[in-house]
Amino acid sequence: MFIQTEATPNPATLKFLPGRVVMQEGTFEARDTAEAERSPLARALMELPGVSGVFFANDFISVTKDDGEWQHLRPAVLGVVTEFFLSGAPLLEGGADAIGTGEFFDPKDAETVEAIKELIETRVRPAVAGDGGDIIFKGFRDGVVYLKMKGACSGCPSSTATLRHGIQNLLKHFLPDVQTVEQIEG
Repeated sequence: MFIQTEATPNPATLKFLPGRVVMQEGTFEARDTAEAERSPLARALMELPGVSGVFFANDFISVTKDDGEWQHLRPAVLGVVTEFFLSGAPLLEGGADAIGTGEFFDPKDAETVEAIKELIETRVRPAVAGDGGDIIFKGFRDGVVYLKMKGACSGCPSSTATLRHGIQNLLKHFLPDVQTVEQIEG
């Protein structure tokens, strides 16, 4: 099994591409061992010294480190991922994260919210996935769009710039009701 790796804008996160589907639908993120319990692969990765988070998407795995160097950690991650895929074990116990759960917006803004989601799905998510992360619509209230960044993007030093200068400008260009974009944690 050949697994490619790619750098992400977040120097603490490396993207691993196993050349096969990782998750059929949705995404999964674990930032600690308790969140990793649902996934045998996440548990094994979180047991590696220096790993502080994992993120699974359709065709990639992002691993975030809190200390150590990638030159030492990368081979260990590659070994765990290869062993997992060769084992044939299920990725998750209990299904994928539901995209869009916990959304909030006023029903009168439903048309604007649909347009926001469409722009995020078609123009933003593919670019964010290319950087090893994901972005999820969480809400819209009083001209403010609330988004959750996952994977490499959640701790990336440039995530604020991405939100402010990229996503906010895009949404404001197409939707005059949008005033600003805020990141939601958790």
